[in-house]
Amino acid sequence: MEIEYRKNRLKKQLSNASEIKRNFGVNAKRIARRLIEIRSSPNLHVLMQIPAANCHRLSGDKEGEWALNISANHRMLFEIAHNPIPKNKDGSLDTQAITNICITEIVDYH
Repeated sequence: MEIEYRKNRLKKQLSNASEIKRNFGVNAKRIARRLIEIRSSPNLHVLMQIPAANCHRLSGDKEGEWALNISANHRMLFEIAHNPIPKNKDGSLDTQAITNICITEIVDYH
């Protein structure tokens, strides 16, 4: 999948292994692993099949965003970067057609 970033600062923080380590410390290896998993997945459907990532939709005030597990409390949040968002005929999300995401933040929201 293709990755976009909401902010240039986040793009710089996730640009290479040393930046990831400097900005995220103990979570650096897991964050780097998630980025590799995203890039190697052809679409959202495949990413959702990776058990350790636990790719899931969010609700409430984070409606429209998705999360990937980084640690017990930390999540990598992203949005679908398609306009319009691909839908099936029944109105559900077409996860196999989603090939672009926008990482919005890495956060502990618990």
